[in-house]
Amino acid sequence: MQLSRRSLLLSTGAIGLSFSVPAWAESEGERLKKKNDSERYEKKTDKSDVKAGCARIAIKASPDIVEDVVTDFKNYARFISKFKKARVVGKEGDDTLVYLSVPILHGAGKIWAVVRFKPVQKNGDVRTLSGSMVKGNVKRLDATWHIKPIDDDYTQLNCELLIVPKLPVPGSVVTGEVAYAADEAVTGSRKRAEKKRRRKKHRKG
Repeated sequence: MQLSRRSLLLSTGAIGLSFSVPAWAESEGERLKKKNDSERYEKKTDKSDVKAGCARIAIKASPDIVEDVVTDFKNYARFISKFKKARVVGKEGDDTLVYLSVPILHGAGKIWAVVRFKPVQKNGDVRTLSGSMVKGNVKRLDATWHIKPIDDDYTQLNCELLIVPKLPVPGSVVTGEVAYAADEAVTGSRKRAEKKRRRKKHRKG
């Protein structure tokens, strides 16, 4: 009877262990790497009732290469199709002022803003690039990039865009359009970063 109790305890412990560390558990980055595609989501902020439109993706490139891409402000319009115009219009200390133009409502409207981007901030292994509107034809425009390594070969990139228009447009409509823009941003960034990685690898080879 004592042996059977011990066996029961061991079996119960094994079951408990299997539930505490499930075999299917994986990081968000690993899931995105397996998915091999972008993923849209929404995010509530304390800055507006309108939710931010966001997207994330796994990129086969180092965090350094991904950072080089997302800080290449003057070329945003070349690799992010949703950004019709992008140009650096000034510097204030370490901050960069960037003019951005983004069509919304299927081209019926156009958002423009001068966005002040702060230098990339590091918190552990996460790098964050944040920008906020200085002036424009909307109430608010915030753009945030998050860069995080997944493993030795892959990096996760998130783009979070909050746009609060002056037009009387439902927040859900705006968020959907902005999430699409964020999706284009991470997808275009992946293509550019992976191309830079291949070029760098070829030069070394």
